[in-house]
Amino acid sequence: MSDLIPMLLGMAAGDAPKTWWDTVLKGGTVGFIIIILSIVALGLVVYHFIQIRRSAVLPDGQLEELEQRMSAGNIDGALEYCLDPVHDSFLTRVLGAGLLRYQRSAFGVFEIKNAIEEAGEDQTARLYRTTDGLGVIGTISPLLGLLGTVIGMVGAFDSVSRSAGSNYEELASNISLALVTTLMGLILAIPCVALYTYFRNRIDSLASESAREIDRLLLHLEEGGGRSAGSAP
Repeated sequence: MSDLIPMLLGMAAGDAPKTWWDTVLKGGTVGFIIIILSIVALGLVVYHFIQIRRSAVLPDGQLEELEQRMSAGNIDGALEYCLDPVHDSFLTRVLGAGLLRYQRSAFGVFEIKNAIEEAGEDQTARLYRTTDGLGVIGTISPLLGLLGTVIGMVGAFDSVSRSAGSNYEELASNISLALVTTLMGLILAIPCVALYTYFRNRIDSLASESAREIDRLLLHLEEGGGRSAGSAP
């Protein structure tokens, strides 16, 4: 122990300050895996911010167009608009499923609400599934950090046993590996879990708003009393 203190003092006085990359390199293989997961997580976050937003889930232009067609009783035109791949969105997929049931079934008026609910649940679950990757990364990152900790501690004790307690540099290096991977895992996991929760709540909010807007559009079917599907818009 008396030899360790002078050694540490000498390192503090003579060694150049280490960069963040030097610190990351101490994480070894586990650290590089965490870095790769960080890049994947960043890509997922950017994708979700683009995909899970009102203008993508519930576009104002589509609402206005469907409002005009539904209010004029042009159900065929509204259905054609929803089924057009160019207009693909959460709104058109859900409303299109309901209008398709309305057109094909003799009891369409009574079944349309069920079709809308089923399609809404399916599309909401589809959005949920896109966030699973971020949740998985947030869950396994601390475990990877713990794995690095275990590997580092095993190496530390192994170095102590091989050097009879005198190889302080190897001991410090292995302990550093343990601490760095734990730190990296937590730095990745905390924002991933927070953003995962945010995106899930955002999906719930947008799905609820979409349901209200679709219900408002369906009122035109009730008010029109099944007006001619081929009426001009």
